[in-house]
Amino acid sequence: MLTAAIITSLKVYGIAIVISLLVAVVIKLMVVLGTRAEKSRPVEMPTGTVCPVGPGVPDEDVAALSAAIFAAMGPHRILHIAPSSHGWASEGRAAHHHSHLPGPAGRGGR
Repeated sequence: MLTAAIITSLKVYGIAIVISLLVAVVIKLMVVLGTRAEKSRPVEMPTGTVCPVGPGVPDEDVAALSAAIFAAMGPHRILHIAPSSHGWASEGRAAHHHSHLPGPAGRGGR
């Protein structure tokens, strides 16, 4: 009775090992094929006109924003860059960002 249970458990472990190996091989193939597909596609650099920039915005900020957007999302067109003139909007944005802080002031202690 005990030997039958041991044999059955060994069969189950063997099947689990085989299935795990097959899944690992499939995942490895997906990773290899995905990296080959990414390497074969050339990166296209965006060209075109520069977006209108509001007064007081440094050129370095525009370059940094453009580079960050291109790195995160690919080629996109920025339509307008200007400093915010609404005090209530920046206060609301700050309150929203501070609500994510951990500690007693924020709600991070859940």
